[in-house]
Amino acid sequence: MTAKSPETTPVQTPLNIAVLTVSDSRTLAEDRSGDALVERLEGAGHHLAERRVVRDDIYAIRAELSRWIADPEIDAVLTTGGTGITGRDGTPEAASVLLDKTIEGFGELFRALSYEEIGTSSLQSRALSGVANGTYIFVLPGSTGACRTAWDRIIQAQLDDRTMPCNLTMLMPRLKES
Repeated sequence: MTAKSPETTPVQTPLNIAVLTVSDSRTLAEDRSGDALVERLEGAGHHLAERRVVRDDIYAIRAELSRWIADPEIDAVLTTGGTGITGRDGTPEAASVLLDKTIEGFGELFRALSYEEIGTSSLQSRALSGVANGTYIFVLPGSTGACRTAWDRIIQAQLDDRTMPCNLTMLMPRLKES
């Protein structure tokens, strides 16, 4: 019997992950980006803790994120939508004030990978990540392709405790150190 690679076997430490879609026009039934994230996180062996759709309003976004950040059962939050540069795009502003620490490399790496796929249009993405009250937050664009890129090429490996030399999961016990 051949051993399975870490990418095709469930993680050793499943996390509880919430998914938030930011949209003025989509409902849960029409949310393909959220569906893609749920499919991927569950396929990796994680648990969907909760899923919501909120309007593109920084206070509505911030309220939902704050509730999940305060819940000790939620390990990570994936948001999709509202990362562009139009007047209604406010997810980065909603999330950034809640973060205790930012993970600058996430946005940088995401834009570099996106550049391979969509060229200079990648500069319009304001994807970001950080930690708030011991909860990982990933702010992703609303396109299904962008969500697939973020999960498949960055997040999946970092939320898998078998990824070496290091991963975000192994740091979780130390996130609330003083």
